[in-house]
Amino acid sequence: MAVQPSLYVDADACPVKDEAAKVAARHGLVVTFVSNGGLRPSRDAMVRHVVVPQGADAADDWIVENARANDIAVTADVPLAARLVEKGVHVIGPTGRPFTPQTIGMAVAMRDLKQHLRETGEIKGYNPGFSPRDRSAFLSALDQTARRALNAAAP
Repeated sequence: MAVQPSLYVDADACPVKDEAAKVAARHGLVVTFVSNGGLRPSRDAMVRHVVVPQGADAADDWIVENARANDIAVTADVPLAARLVEKGVHVIGPTGRPFTPQTIGMAVAMRDLKQHLRETGEIKGYNPGFSPRDRSAFLSALDQTARRALNAAAP
C-alpha cells in the first residue's frame, strides 16, 4: 500500500515557507516546518512545527530521520539535500532548483569549491538576492514535484 507523501521544510532562514504551505494545502499534503525555534505556530491541522535543540545539524538530522522515500523536502542546504536524495526523497531548493540523483554530485562539488574559495579569500561569501523570479520558479517546481510524488503514491 502506497503512503501519502509528506513535505518537510528546513525552515530556518527559508524564504518560501508561506509558498510551501500553500502548495501543500492545494495537494492535501502534511507540511512539517523544522527549525531551531522562532516560528509562529499554525492553526491548520495539516501544518506541523517541530522545534529541535540548538545545534549545527539538529534540524537536518531530524528531517533525515523522519523523511521517507517519495516524501518532499525544501532546503538550500546541499549536504542535507545529498542525504535526502540518497533516501529517495524529492528535494527542491528555495529557488526551485531540484536536487536529484543526477545533479547532487555536482551540487556538492560546487558547494565544497565555493566554501574553499571563501575560506582562502578568493571570493566573498555573498549569496545572490532572492528574487520574484526565484519565488515563481519555486512554486512551479514544488507543484510539479507534489504531483509527481502523489502519482507515485497512487495505488
